[in-house]
Amino acid sequence: MKRHPLSDKLREITHRLVETYESCEIHAQNIDPDLRLPSREAAKSILEKLFAVFYPGYHGVQHLTQENVAFHVGAILDDVAEELSEQVYQAFYFDCKVRGEECESCAAKTENVVERFFSSLPEVRRRLTYDVQAAYDGDPAASNLAEIIFAYPGLRAITVYRIAHELNVLGVPLLPRIMTEWAHSETGIDIHPGARIGKSFFIDHGTGVVIGETTDIGEGVKIY
Repeated sequence: MKRHPLSDKLREITHRLVETYESCEIHAQNIDPDLRLPSREAAKSILEKLFAVFYPGYHGVQHLTQENVAFHVGAILDDVAEELSEQVYQAFYFDCKVRGEECESCAAKTENVVERFFSSLPEVRRRLTYDVQAAYDGDPAASNLAEIIFAYPGLRAITVYRIAHELNVLGVPLLPRIMTEWAHSETGIDIHPGARIGKSFFIDHGTGVVIGETTDIGEGVKIY
């Protein structure tokens, strides 16, 4: 294999970089195989599967029927339950370890939280239908509901927020923020999972919108 002209210098630079892991006062690294963070990729996978549950036929497969939709949704939720349980556990475990505590109840907390989260999904979905209608009512350029569900970044950000908010309310560390920051990178809309937002919420032309942790928004609000 042809050597890069910088190969010799890169070895020295590598050594100097690794030295900073110990010498720098701020330890901005996590070199511990037993201290795994929740996965960004898994969080994205969970969100995309929940989009297919909340908006069947618009996200995920598009050949659903009244006869097979329940089976399809159930299969997705089985996958989400497995993925979410692992990520919630990692979030609790990591939080305990960085605070110097023993993680004696992380497994039990995870089971409780995941069950309560799934119980909240019908109400989350109901709220999202109001958000879809609010977007249609609030934007004269919208041709139909399909356009909003399939293409509007505002609804995408709100959907992720409502999922992450439920996890945040249940006390899950880190994972809700990973979810909303992914939505931020996708849409340009930054909604903290700790914010409180009522139903029938619409964000139009959302790039640059920031909704902080202490924000309390009532029902029927539109943000430009």
